[in-house]
Amino acid sequence: MGNCGLFDLEKHFAFYGAYHSNPINIAIHMIFVWPIFFTALLILYFTPSLFNLKFSLFGNDVFLLFNFGFLFTLIYALFYICLDAKAGSLAALLCAFCWVASSFVASWLGFSLAWKVVLVAQIVCWAGQFIGHGVFEKRAPALLDNLIQALIMAPFFVLLEALQEFFGYEPYPGFHENVQAMIKAEMNEWQEKKQKLLK
Repeated sequence: MGNCGLFDLEKHFAFYGAYHSNPINIAIHMIFVWPIFFTALLILYFTPSLFNLKFSLFGNDVFLLFNFGFLFTLIYALFYICLDAKAGSLAALLCAFCWVASSFVASWLGFSLAWKVVLVAQIVCWAGQFIGHGVFEKRAPALLDNLIQALIMAPFFVLLEALQEFFGYEPYPGFHENVQAMIKAEMNEWQEKKQKLLK
């Protein structure tokens, strides 16, 4: 099953999974990936509105702005739905929640404080992930090989991993088995390349 190319979930998941096979590293990513997404939206709240539209939130001074944060959220949400209707819809809802919540937090903090909070959060979250790779995975992060794919797939990967781990969910029968076979093949290839470099 699965689509080809851009919406090939097995291929995307196997690519990301090959860099995240250690349980501790996966757990670290589950903790830090969504806060990275949230704080990215938080700082993007201060970008100019694209359509000169805004909606008041809860009837106070908090506004939902149709700016780069909204565009960012929309792209991620639609891409996840295209990858898998069920888990993708849940991921899209999480993206929308992050957009609304980050708008509220950004309005409350104001730019002068928000950028400092975002900077600290991003440093802590990225440092945690690099430690996960360096100490536990013992493999460089996926973003060093494919930055765009890694950044776009990360939130969906950790969500799908959690759904599979805790609820036994898979997009269709055989998905997990197919992906594991692809991950194993890719990791074997990586190990062979590493051995050749060491010789």
